[in-house]
Amino acid sequence: MTDSEILSRPRFEILPTEGAEERAEHLPTDAKVAVTCSPGKGIENTLHFSERLLERGFRVVPHIAARLVSGRAHLEEILRWFDEHGLREIYVIGGDAREPVGPYASALELLEAMSRLEHGVDEVGIGGYPEGHPLIDDEELDRALLDKQPFASYVVTQLCFDADVVLAWISDIRHKGIRLPVYVGLPGAVDRKKLLRVSLKVGVGDSVRFLKKQTGLVGMLLKPGGYSPDELVERLAPYAGDRHYDIAGLHLYTFNQVESTAQWRQRMLGPKKSSGTGPSR
Repeated sequence: MTDSEILSRPRFEILPTEGAEERAEHLPTDAKVAVTCSPGKGIENTLHFSERLLERGFRVVPHIAARLVSGRAHLEEILRWFDEHGLREIYVIGGDAREPVGPYASALELLEAMSRLEHGVDEVGIGGYPEGHPLIDDEELDRALLDKQPFASYVVTQLCFDADVVLAWISDIRHKGIRLPVYVGLPGAVDRKKLLRVSLKVGVGDSVRFLKKQTGLVGMLLKPGGYSPDELVERLAPYAGDRHYDIAGLHLYTFNQVESTAQWRQRMLGPKKSSGTGPSR
């Protein structure tokens, strides 16, 4: 698969903050947009923001954090919202809340609860961690991935700057019995200093371990100008058609720097394939 092919239909992740709705207008008219969910903003903010994107014609995948679901009635309300808006795809995470507000402390517990309810959601995304998780050991992560597999349709990897690490992780989970297609999570074309701050905070957790694994990353990210993941895309593209890896596509973490990410993608696609993007609706 070529760079253009792997970038033909990526997922764009957006944070539902002020001004983000207008920034989304820089995306392709048929873009699939993942809307994040945080303890500070809450699930209802994610759903309200998703409604506004749906009105603009985007294909939307709301993130639902298990730790922010207060109970069965709340879960039923959320799934009813999906049905009412004709959405059949959801992305389920555990969430970053220190304590769960209800009975669901993990994505697995929420997925199990969903499986016992009637709803129209039939495509479910879950998260994967090529470089581990700061609070969960690798064995537990592998076990959780296996346990969630029966409820899931695909995996999205956490932010990573090393294609070799991602490919090795995918190969490893295949040998452990995980057969789900993988969307590889890459940073978009964003400001380097902002990317460094976000990476240290949410990329793989512990900053010391992160910096040890990412040789030269700080120097690269502190250079002037913007960052773009050209090398990562070029390295991953040949594996996208490999049945062993089963890379379904790319998940671009825009950090709401949507315009620069959309422009970078158009450049990578080339002039013949960049038409049809932009704010016209």
